[in-house]
Amino acid sequence: MKKAFTRRRGDTSQQVRLASQIVFAGITIWVGIQFYFWVRFYETGGSSTRVSRPDGVEAWLPIAALMNLKTWLVTRQVPATHAAGMFMLIAFLAISFLYRKAFCSWICPVGTISEWLWQTGRMLFKRTFTPPRWLDVPLRGLKYILLGLFLYVVITMPVSDIRAFLTSPYGQVADVKMLNFFRQMGETTAVVLAVLVVVSLVVKNAWCRYLCPYGAMMGLVALVSPSRIVRNADACIDCAKCAMACPAGLPVDRLQTIRSPECTACLSCVAICPVADALDLTVGVRRRRSPVTAWAIAAGVAILFCGIVAFARIGGYWHTALPDSVYFDLIPRASQFAHPR
Repeated sequence: MKKAFTRRRGDTSQQVRLASQIVFAGITIWVGIQFYFWVRFYETGGSSTRVSRPDGVEAWLPIAALMNLKTWLVTRQVPATHAAGMFMLIAFLAISFLYRKAFCSWICPVGTISEWLWQTGRMLFKRTFTPPRWLDVPLRGLKYILLGLFLYVVITMPVSDIRAFLTSPYGQVADVKMLNFFRQMGETTAVVLAVLVVVSLVVKNAWCRYLCPYGAMMGLVALVSPSRIVRNADACIDCAKCAMACPAGLPVDRLQTIRSPECTACLSCVAICPVADALDLTVGVRRRRSPVTAWAIAAGVAILFCGIVAFARIGGYWHTALPDSVYFDLIPRASQFAHPR
């Protein structure tokens, strides 16, 4: 005999999340275009159009952000070089604490591209491929190994060495070198990226799932998050749609609470659940838990991100101030600088 239930209606979580992804993707594209023209001004000796440097590009310098975060924690002084990246890292960590790994599924442009790739692959091939558990679990551990290596380097590096690194010619134009990585892409890099794209068409979020150390860090923070997906076993009709919809492959249909660091609070499981009050993202402690709507996540993400960025801007910490003479000298020669040892 089937269990009687009240059908869930009007779920708009995926539309709200898509809107968030598009907004942050748009910001990323705008920053990228502006940064390119800013670099070209110095590469051409000032003969091209001049634009201001978009400090948001430092979101693509996660190692520098970690270095600056350590420097700030140890010295209680905000670093002068690439501090914007540090403040964005703090914002992303705060978001991951409050809303699990929402950074990955609501903000990160790489996560958005990964999601769109496997969705495209599913439309083309009518399915996605999930590696067997004996292979999937060790592969998921790769991103934590990479994160551990990066954290080891940063934690063991003295503050004086961090400052010397970030103020070296390499450190001052690390953002330009990141741009050149894509503009002057070698054959090996192109092949690796092509393989990642192909794999991402058939494996859900392949890069995020197996290789992204940034996502691994957000996942570890999410382990102590007060929010998590909770299943009401009394209301659940055991249709298993939630487990099939979960991009991380979590057994949502068999657990009462999802505590995994792989959960990105994408709400895909909640959106597909046909039963009202059977599955929700909730916040609180023990039995005093309240549902969190997609609109609440979107608002919280925006408030945290914009609030921390505004604090850095108002406090005068956001902008990396280097004289034009330094940029005119270093940017045209950026590709010549080797990583300091």
